[in-house]
Amino acid sequence: LLFILNLLILNLNKIKQGNQMMKNCIKRKANNKELQLKEKKSKLNIIIAMMSFATIGIFVKKINLSSSEIAFWRGVFALITLLVLLIISNRISNIFKLKKSLKKLILSGIAMGFNWVFLFEAYNYTSVALSTLSYYFAPTLITVISIFIFKEKLSLKQIICFIASTIGLIMIIGVSGGNSSDFIGILYGLLAACLYATVVLINKANGEVEGLIRTFIQFAAAVAILFPYVYFTSGFHINKMDSFGFINLVILGIFYTGIVYYLYFSDCFVM
Repeated sequence: LLFILNLLILNLNKIKQGNQMMKNCIKRKANNKELQLKEKKSKLNIIIAMMSFATIGIFVKKINLSSSEIAFWRGVFALITLLVLLIISNRISNIFKLKKSLKKLILSGIAMGFNWVFLFEAYNYTSVALSTLSYYFAPTLITVISIFIFKEKLSLKQIICFIASTIGLIMIIGVSGGNSSDFIGILYGLLAACLYATVVLINKANGEVEGLIRTFIQFAAAVAILFPYVYFTSGFHINKMDSFGFINLVILGIFYTGIVYYLYFSDCFVM
């Protein structure tokens, strides 16, 4: 009888262990599915953001303000948009918990502000196409710098992409055909790309910071640094704008900056 009881207890324990293993397996599968869905959502958000970035110049060209003032008001409208999102989601108090990351976020925000200035200045000197293509050299810079800072290794695909993008940049400069205006515009685009790469690398070094809060602090820093810069250089002339230009400025600030930047910086570190 004791033997039979021990055998039954042993089998019951095995059944319990088996059930627990099945539960763990189901949980892991569920977690994997959630992770896959999250990655798919992140990829989609980044694609939407990058496609939006590519069309930003069309709206900037229709705003009759200096590059620095456009950058400033862009940041202001974006900041208001994100503030509303923070209040609705009841996350505004989380900002005060970021003591360690705050300095880096402010630094990346300053870089972001002048990144906008240089990009919009590029639109003044050359076409939207050439400005955008030179600006899109930023991912290549990020890839190369990451090798030295984060000790990342390049895959064969990344090496091929780096060579292709470098050749593409040389061809873009060649397209200017010696035109000094186009060449200056391309240089401004490359300066903007360098600053954009700086923003991404600082964010990467910062580690896990909630996307909405990260973007809000960066915009706040960008607006704070651009205000005195605009005031002492070009001045403020928003009151002299026509309604069509103002509508384009609002679209640029709310959608292309507030929403699109939030989508991009929330998901580019999930990948």
